[in-house]
Parts: sequence; structure tokens; C-alpha cells
Amino acid sequence: MRIDLVTIFPRACEAALGEGIVRRAIDRGLADVRVHDLRDHTADRHRTVDDVSYGGGPGMVLKAEPLFKAVEAITAEGPVDAVVLTSPQGRRFTQAEAARLAALGHIVLLCGRYEGVDERVRTALATEALSIGDYVLSGGELPALVIVDAVVRLLPGAVGDEQSVEADSFSRGLLDYPHFTRPAEFRGLRVPDVLLSGNHGEIRRWRKREALARTLALRPDLLPHAELDDEAREMLRAMRDERGAEHGRH
Repeated sequence: MRIDLVTIFPRACEAALGEGIVRRAIDRGLADVRVHDLRDHTADRHRTVDDVSYGGGPGMVLKAEPLFKAVEAITAEGPVDAVVLTSPQGRRFTQAEAARLAALGHIVLLCGRYEGVDERVRTALATEALSIGDYVLSGGELPALVIVDAVVRLLPGAVGDEQSVEADSFSRGLLDYPHFTRPAEFRGLRVPDVLLSGNHGEIRRWRKREALARTLALRPDLLPHAELDDEAREMLRAMRDERGAEHGRH
């Protein structure tokens, strides 16, 4: 898979891509991640990428021309499946979105900055816009890197243990179950006995129950869209009945 990032801070992106799973995926040839300096696609000696907004107002806006030229230079090397603009006006980035992008062969990520980008970039250049959350950041570099990390780790072979990817939070629409490691007791805090029992069936059921309970308590909004088998649905029904009974006693 190939991913191109277009940014005015290429060194910041390159530093983040030089570590961890993404770096290993690049080294193994599983992902081809390229960072492009938007200023290389300007025509003036000051390498200007931004300008004031028509109609006035605070802040600067990224110009359309350099972004169009950057994408045209990338597409000249081969077809692109998606041109993604990182923007607070975009669709919420989720695990399902990561899986969708990971199935593509080539995507381009445009990193916004300042007050945003010329609207013609959004309407005529980008094929979609994605947001990683409802908060304000200084620019689109961090969201783009979040997207890269989430997408690349889904590529076959990027993570050493494929079961680890399948069990991740949100992979099936649930938060992850609790994890423990040695020692079995630390400062009076013990690992649940079931995890020490060696009974793999009970461990599996405990983990499923805990994932459901954690999601019900912390992110109940995820449950209507979660992938639940019959056993999980029965567990969830029992949890809700128990919570309803507790509320009724208060």
C-alpha cells in the first residue's frame, strides 16, 4: 500500500514515521509512505503556501494552487484511490474507516493548516474529508499521522501477532478487555483468578464479559453497532437486567 502525506512540516511527519509499527511496515515493504513538502509546489521565490481570506477575517488560508500541483505530481506516478483532507468538517474517523482505507492501494493525505484550506481543495480536489475528533489542533499533521498509524497496522504482516489486531479495541465495536501481566500480585492487587486457571474456555468468556461490561459502562453508544454473537448478546442482556434491578433498589 502507498500513502502520500502533503504537509508544510515534512520533518515533523518524517520523525513520527521513523518509529514503531509504521517504520517496521515500511522496512518490510508492506507500506510505502512518502512525505511531500507543500512548499516544493509553489511558484514564487518566497515559497508562499497561504494567503488572506477573501472577504476579510482573521488568520491565513492554505492556497489551492500548491495543493492541486502536489496531488497532480503524485497522480502522475500512478492512479490514486482516495485524496483525503484532514478537516474538522470531515466525517468522523473510526476503526471502520481505517479498515476501509487499508483495503485501498494508494491514498493521499492533505494536511490542513491555519484557518483551513481554500474551499476549492475540498470540493474539487479531495475525494473525502476526515476528522479525528471534535477539538481544535494547530494543523492536520497529527490527524494524518493518526490515520496512517491506524491504517498501516491493519495491513497483513504489519503487526507480528495478527490475533492482537483482531482483539484490539473497536475492532468488533467493543472496548478491549482488561490486561494483566506478572507478577500475579502487586502491592496487594491480584490478577483475577480465572486468568491464572489455565481454563481457556473460562478465560475466553471472562474476557468477552469484561469487554462488554467496560463498553456498557464507558461507551454504550458503541453497542448498537457492535458485532455480537449469541453468547455476547445473552451476557449483555443479563448485565442490563442487573443494572436495571440495581437502579430499582435505589
